[in-house]
Amino acid sequence: MIELREATRSQAAEIASLIMMAMTDDCCLYFCGDGYGLEDFHKMMTSLVQREDSQYSYRNTLVAMDGGEVVGIAVSYDGGRLHELRQAFIASAKAYIGKDHSGIDDETQAGELYLDSVAVLPEYRRQGIARQLIKVTKERATAMGLPCVGLLVDRGNPSGEALYASMGFRYANDSMWGGHPMKHLIL
Repeated sequence: MIELREATRSQAAEIASLIMMAMTDDCCLYFCGDGYGLEDFHKMMTSLVQREDSQYSYRNTLVAMDGGEVVGIAVSYDGGRLHELRQAFIASAKAYIGKDHSGIDDETQAGELYLDSVAVLPEYRRQGIARQLIKVTKERATAMGLPCVGLLVDRGNPSGEALYASMGFRYANDSMWGGHPMKHLIL
């Protein structure tokens, strides 16, 4: 039976892998400097998940557990805190993947709980786990007094977009992120 719970720091490597799955390898590599690869990106993401002051922090993460295994994640944070939380990413990117991302575009804004990453291991998909994670994320937004949940979906991910639409997400605007054209959806 799948159980949703707050993440712990000790799950950082598993969470980082699932965040990277949500981002896609192409997107992760887009962020890397010359000579850096997915292993370097994973080390960076693991360190960011372990922190408390990062947008990717374990403190911002719900995990779906099957026994002792992390099988899904939802990472979300107050969009109004993006610039504060992103400082850890900017510093880590210079150290781990050799790139300055201080000019990166904003992917969220104040007034929404931003669902940064949602991912489920392939062998656990189509079991309603992503829906459960999103439902609990929406409940978090309400508890935080935020009027909506926002996310970006890659225009090349019609199955993800269909899932979000089936849950009530609606189109807000177009965006670019990670070198990909995206849609900003809100619930």
